[in-house]
Amino acid sequence: MKDKKILAVAAHADDLDFGCAGSIAAWADEGAEIHYLILTDGSKGSEDMEITNDELAKMRVEEQKNAAEILGVKKVHFGGFTDGELQNTPEVRYKIVKLIRELKPDVVVTTDPTFIYNEEFGFINHPDHRNAGQATLDSVFPFARNSRTFPDLLEQGLKPHSVLEILLVNFIKGSYYVDISKTFDRKIEALKKHASQIGDVDSFKERMKERAQMLGKKNDYELAETFVRIQLRG
Repeated sequence: MKDKKILAVAAHADDLDFGCAGSIAAWADEGAEIHYLILTDGSKGSEDMEITNDELAKMRVEEQKNAAEILGVKKVHFGGFTDGELQNTPEVRYKIVKLIRELKPDVVVTTDPTFIYNEEFGFINHPDHRNAGQATLDSVFPFARNSRTFPDLLEQGLKPHSVLEILLVNFIKGSYYVDISKTFDRKIEALKKHASQIGDVDSFKERMKERAQMLGKKNDYELAETFVRIQLRG
């Protein structure tokens, strides 16, 4: 990823750091310029009823900025859509398309919209995660590269841009593996910044390490993260 520009898009403030923070840190170390786009305000992400939605949203913005700094992310952008209500709408796609045309990324990273559940891990994927992934895929193709989509962006001088590589975060299956042996500890440190979401990070650190070891064995890495890789034609 040396000298490449990467845009990573997700629904919530901690999604990318759980899913691929080790890779983000590794790419930053290689010289990539990395941007985050967090689509929702995170205002529903707590069962603590002593805190207001607005207070929680502000807290999560700061948590994500602090986590991103540890990983080497250049800037975090926020969509501000209501947490728990994210849909693949023109308004959401507009936000993503506009940033794609502004940044002109080589690679877009997002959550895999086909990852709905996994019975082995007793896991149901949040609908915001799936909708964020689908909206991002649709924004990459066809809308970011289509001149007639969102014509006011052309008036703003934002010309179509063709992203040629997409990486979908999916910790169950993947076709593209990243060695995070040197950056796993930074992933954990970044996750610790999401204090509103995570109580004791160390309590599940070993579980995350075991999963990374399992993925790493497939490529002779000590620790790895995995993605579904889509290479598009220009």
